[in-house]
Amino acid sequence: MGEMTSAPRRRLSERTIARLPVYQRIVDEWLREGRVRLDSVSLAERAGVTATTVRRDLAGLGSLGTRGSGYAVASLREALAEALGQDRSCEVILVGAGNLGRALVNSASFLPVGARLTGLYDADEELVGTEVAGQRVLSAVRGFPSADVAVLCVPAPVAQSVADRCVDAGIRALLNFAPCVLNVPPGTVVHDVDLSIALQVLLYRLNHGGGFWGDLWRSSLDTTGAQDPGLEATAGAIGRMAP
Repeated sequence: MGEMTSAPRRRLSERTIARLPVYQRIVDEWLREGRVRLDSVSLAERAGVTATTVRRDLAGLGSLGTRGSGYAVASLREALAEALGQDRSCEVILVGAGNLGRALVNSASFLPVGARLTGLYDADEELVGTEVAGQRVLSAVRGFPSADVAVLCVPAPVAQSVADRCVDAGIRALLNFAPCVLNVPPGTVVHDVDLSIALQVLLYRLNHGGGFWGDLWRSSLDTTGAQDPGLEATAGAIGRMAP
C-alpha cells in the first residue's frame, strides 16, 4: 500500500496546515538520500511532534501507508504537495523592495513550487526601475494588478493602506511582515510574520531552558496558538481568516 488513493479528505486544522511544510521539507531530504519508506515515529522525531500527531495530520490527506510498513516517501511527497496547492500555479506580488523585500526575492527558497513572482513594487522613486534578482521594481503609487497573493514588506504606518489597495485589486491572500494587525474584509486571508515576537520567545527559551516551553515552541503550532500570538508567531507566521 502506501500509495495515494481517492479516499475522501477531511478539512485540515490551521495547526495541521502549519505542520505540512515541515513534513514536506523532511520528506524532501529523505528523497534526496534515496530513502523509499518512512514511519510516523521517524517523521515525528524530526518534526518535533508526536507520532500520533503525524498520523492524525497525514490521515487528513487520504489513505496513506499501512500499520507496520509506514509510508512510501515518493507518494507522501506527492500528497503533501497537492495538499499545499503546489500542483497549481500561483501569482505573487511583493510590495516593499527594501532590505527585507530584497532579501526575500533573492532567496532561492522564498517561493514554493507552483508560485511565481509577477511583480515587485515600492513607493521610493529611487528604488523604482532598479532590479532585484532580475525582477524590475515598479512604482507602488500606480496601484497593483490582480494576483493570488501579496507579500507586504512595508513599514507598519502604511501597511493598512497597502493592504486596502491589494484587496481593491482583487488580491485575497496577504503575507504581512509589518508589525501590525491588518483590518481586512470577509474572505481575505492574512498570514502575519513577526520576527521580533519570534526572537522574544527564542530569548525566553534561552533564559528558561527547554522542557515544556522549548518543546512547545519547536512543535510548529502544535498548540492552540490562536490564544497566544507569541507562540503562534514563532512557528514562522500567524494565519487568520477574516470572519
